[in-house]
Amino acid sequence: MRTLNKRLLLAWVLGIFPAYIAMGFLDAYYKTGVETLFASLIAQSLIVLLVYFLLGKLAVKFQHQRVEAILSSVLGIAVLAFFVGLVNMASRFPNQFDISTYVLPSTALPFFIVGVAVAFPAVMGLLPAAWRYHFQQTRFYKFVDANLGGIVIALLFLLIYFLLATIFNQPVFEFDDIFFDTDSALYRYRFGTEFYKDYYERTVHPYVLIIVRPLVWMVSLLLKRDMLYGAFAVTALTGALCVFLVWYFVRETTSNSLYPLLIAGLFGASTSQLAFGSLIENYIFLGAAALIFIVLLLKDKPMYMLVIAGLASFGITVSNIAQTVIAHFMVKRNIPQLIKYGLIVGAFIIPLNLLNNVIYPDAHPYLWEVSTLKFEEKNVFGPSVLRANLLSRVMLLHSFVSPDPLLIKEDIPFLKIWMFRAALKNAPLEIARYKTTLGNVLVAVWLLFIAVGGVLFLKNLFKQDNRFSFAFILTILFFFILHMRYGRDVFLYSANWTYAVTLFLALAWREISGKRWFQIPLLTFIIFQMVNNSRLILIMLLASYMHLR
Repeated sequence: MRTLNKRLLLAWVLGIFPAYIAMGFLDAYYKTGVETLFASLIAQSLIVLLVYFLLGKLAVKFQHQRVEAILSSVLGIAVLAFFVGLVNMASRFPNQFDISTYVLPSTALPFFIVGVAVAFPAVMGLLPAAWRYHFQQTRFYKFVDANLGGIVIALLFLLIYFLLATIFNQPVFEFDDIFFDTDSALYRYRFGTEFYKDYYERTVHPYVLIIVRPLVWMVSLLLKRDMLYGAFAVTALTGALCVFLVWYFVRETTSNSLYPLLIAGLFGASTSQLAFGSLIENYIFLGAAALIFIVLLLKDKPMYMLVIAGLASFGITVSNIAQTVIAHFMVKRNIPQLIKYGLIVGAFIIPLNLLNNVIYPDAHPYLWEVSTLKFEEKNVFGPSVLRANLLSRVMLLHSFVSPDPLLIKEDIPFLKIWMFRAALKNAPLEIARYKTTLGNVLVAVWLLFIAVGGVLFLKNLFKQDNRFSFAFILTILFFFILHMRYGRDVFLYSANWTYAVTLFLALAWREISGKRWFQIPLLTFIIFQMVNNSRLILIMLLASYMHLR
């Protein structure tokens, strides 16, 4: 009992600072003393419970798998340090990030202290009661207990994505195309305000609103119906969900407990995740839908669940149904079942499109109004060897290790920050380049990792089940072919392939995944990847400062 109390006390102490930060943010919504007290009690209690169980897991791991426990802890601390470093960096730009937003006013501090103090005896009493009523037998407890590592790494990246979301989605960024050709201003309106109409009049996102806006509304209930910050939170939560799903897939396909954490860290710190796990757009939702579909296939879930995931992919962007068809065909290898899947999905497309425009009148043209597709002609370009070369760099390199982006001054009173610029207005095709020693070294190391993965895949080509590997290869090829002609800044679409590249390599590396000589260099790479990719955030802040000052 004494050991339990010490661990609980330590968890309570460790929970005070994150609870304070959370309440500093929530103070904008929970203003009265009573609200602050109860919100502090709930926040502290939840954090204490999470830390308490995490400390217990780590203690067991340190006893039986000391090296893995140390490496897992180093990864977690590195991601947390990455977050702290980004906060420190952003605080130098008060026009973009006001750190006082996360500081409790003096009038609320006494109520916070009382809430935090009450949390300790509340949790101490809750734990024996939970055990007494066999809470450990519930599905919720079993899920958290089995997936605690993935939940923690996803929550750590959630902090990063939400921080960046609150910086780069503010209404002051009132133009589209600023960051990587995203329509962030449009989707800030569509998801976070009452102005949900697509002012570009496109049919290619036929029922995205009935997928995303209800999620934003539910989260906004915790924020006193602030839909804008609800949209920030849902975007960041979806980015964190992608990290968890990558961890989950790798955990289910390997026997090493550290390896899934490393792959999740690699993916979560990728350029693509940092950008689209925070910028309000469609693409992180497409990545999440694709990963959900992959996990459903992995767990051999029933057809109706595959249909729901497929409908979500199509409803967000019509071309993304291809990912689900490729994965279904390669993994199931059952053509009659694939036809059945396609027919069921096809039967629901028009009704859902109609439902979307009933709930949100005039949100965008109906799916059958194909004349509106002429808008997309400005994004279509002729294929060339040069475009193939540069597109390959974006897909394999820039999506993971950030270069110094292009800074383009045209059209709007903001510097555009792009990775890739198709030949527009007589300007040549351009691509971002690595200009630092660290960036160039990381690219060389990353290419070595990719080469090792390719060699191991070929070595084991006929020795293991490669259904998912081939699904990922075909997905990457599909988007390569599509974006040989489509896209001004092809990095915009990187959420569609970054997960596929990551999981392909994760499967290819399985043979060496338990070797310390592989794990430690991969962990080191991830740490320096975060250092390098923080430079992209700094450039985004600096470029924005040029306008906002």
